[in-house]
Amino acid sequence: MARPVHTPYDGSATPFTIGLKPFDPRDWIEPGDDLERCLAEKDRLFETVPDKVFAARGDTTDAQREVLDALTSHLPERFPGSYRRDGDAMTIGAAGRRVSLAPDDPAPLKTASLMVAEDLVLMRKCDDGWRLVAASLCFPSSWALAEKYDRPLQAIHGTVPAFGPGTRTAGLIDRIFDSLKVELPVERMNWSLQENAELFHPRSKSERDDGAEAQGGFLAGRNPGEVHIRVERQTLRKMPISGDILFTIRIHLDPLSVLESHRDGPKLARCLENQLAALNADQLAYKGLAEDRDRLAAWLRGMAGQDSASSAERRMNA
Repeated sequence: MARPVHTPYDGSATPFTIGLKPFDPRDWIEPGDDLERCLAEKDRLFETVPDKVFAARGDTTDAQREVLDALTSHLPERFPGSYRRDGDAMTIGAAGRRVSLAPDDPAPLKTASLMVAEDLVLMRKCDDGWRLVAASLCFPSSWALAEKYDRPLQAIHGTVPAFGPGTRTAGLIDRIFDSLKVELPVERMNWSLQENAELFHPRSKSERDDGAEAQGGFLAGRNPGEVHIRVERQTLRKMPISGDILFTIRIHLDPLSVLESHRDGPKLARCLENQLAALNADQLAYKGLAEDRDRLAAWLRGMAGQDSASSAERRMNA
């Protein structure tokens, strides 16, 4: 699979907008060439910090099972080279990883998450709106499951600029959830920057900022090309039996230096610089980039300049 896999910073999407669009249900899950790395990291997290990566209300077991059943049906059909159903087990990948599919599984959503690179989050319509009622969340992007579990959707988005309770965007998201159709799943992309290659990244942006400010930003002493761009592909799918909405989050993580060898790298660098320049103070703070935008922008301009120089050279040699 070519890297980067998705480039929502290329001008096709605008940060801090909802940006949902339909997708082909066959493309619901993205195994990718990093699947084994993701699954191994999930194993480690469930072994070392299980309470930080899984939570579920007692009344969600049937809905969790519905998700597991949907995945055990979808994966071997869509990816027969990577998934094979063997009785009460799923065999995954060339290494033959096996996941038990015991019918009395007390945490089916956890089992489902151990088959895919995606995190899986169940949202349920309650008296006070849509609530996060169950989640296997191994790869959070600067948030902790304990902060969001069993809370209403508007409260979950409380720290996102212009997305908090009572905002126009919050009301629009509620209406989207209410009207989502089983046969019409939707997706959106999001991006952020982080100082390392960690998939498990629960530290909030404010925690990162506190430490970064003392060092002059998280870029201090670091080549901007070593900074990692973290892309989230998020999908929303209404489950036909429970009526709950399954929210999937697929993380793609690459160093910015990947753009240097990408065919469209200079163009992507220009687009990312433009998106950084368009962020206001609140948005910069939320993304943890207040201290580092100028240096990142300068590095990206340098990459874009390489394209201009190459174009000029080609014209001279034509």
